[in-house]
Amino acid sequence: MTRLSTRHAWLPAAAGLLGAAWGSNQFTPMLLVYHRALGLGTGTLEALFGAYAIGLIPGLLIGGPLSDTRGRRAVVMPAALLSLAGSVVLAGAGDTVGLLFAGRLLAGVSSGAMFGAGTAWLRELSAGAGEAGRHAAARRAVVAMTAGFAFGPLVAGVLAQWLPHSGVVPYLPHIALAVAVFALLREAPETIAATATAPASRSLPAHGRAHFRRVIAPSAPWVFAAPAIAFALLPAVVGADHATDGTAFVAAITALTAFSGVLVQPLARRLEHLAGVGGLLVLAAGLALAAVTAEAQLIWLLVPCAIVLGCAYGLCLVAGLVEVQQLASGHDLARLTASFYAFTYIGFAAPYALALGAHVAGYDVLLAGTAALALATAAVVAPRRSLSPA
Repeated sequence: MTRLSTRHAWLPAAAGLLGAAWGSNQFTPMLLVYHRALGLGTGTLEALFGAYAIGLIPGLLIGGPLSDTRGRRAVVMPAALLSLAGSVVLAGAGDTVGLLFAGRLLAGVSSGAMFGAGTAWLRELSAGAGEAGRHAAARRAVVAMTAGFAFGPLVAGVLAQWLPHSGVVPYLPHIALAVAVFALLREAPETIAATATAPASRSLPAHGRAHFRRVIAPSAPWVFAAPAIAFALLPAVVGADHATDGTAFVAAITALTAFSGVLVQPLARRLEHLAGVGGLLVLAAGLALAAVTAEAQLIWLLVPCAIVLGCAYGLCLVAGLVEVQQLASGHDLARLTASFYAFTYIGFAAPYALALGAHVAGYDVLLAGTAALALATAAVVAPRRSLSPA
């Protein structure tokens, strides 16, 4: 390859992350469509949203280790095809709820496999070594995924709000994107030689295991708790989902949250090892603002909440990826990355946990308590955030 092509060899892997993230999050504004068009109740809608996680976790925990032994291409290419298939199934589902579940499961499996193996592939294809290279690769992964998380619901929500055939048309952009991503991935060079068995030295040294348990794992759920509260809980708390053009508005809040995670990356670069603690502190501030929003019942406060919580998401995610890349060797990078993502997705349960808690306390109290918990997490992990490069 030429020097220019080598410098940009990471772009196909980034495209894979963008496509999978788009496919995973385009469904968010569609929940309102299915509620109105098919009369689906809250329980069914929550199950449809959660079906993604049922596919995601096996995709992460199987796809990551598999790519460490069989090569990145062997996992990422099928994952890209599954992402395409998921949108095709959703677009053709009509009023068949079973097909909606099948499409969401496919989206989950494809996203899990792509996020673990694709992030590792992007790291290996990124120019630069050492700490600077790890930070650059982590930011590229965050920007690629977050752009997908943003554009997916934004495009789907706008198309569903104002174009006919709202159960079909919103999925067409992702279908076209997934075809292009698959073609682009075929040009990416393999970075891992396939082996018949797993490498003998797959476990982390004792200090690495302790660091993962004590720092990375406790911080990880906050990564997606922040955006989930911003776009899956707060709009419903203040009644924005019932407003005129509510589908497009919720899609815009979702996109704003994600875009904020991209725009905060220059700050993440300057903070370096403090990005994780900084993200938790920003998160606590965002949750405090969310508590005020819940108490005041003002829809316009959703905008600053989305910005602050989105920034917290971006800081926490890039910090976690950098930590994982410091711990991992070339033989277990995807496995550890997938494990990290599995912990991050626990955060998507935050809106449901808060909804259950609303039976005994107001959302303002619950969100204030969650802010205190985020501060406590920052206090616990801060002393251990410094880790010597592997």
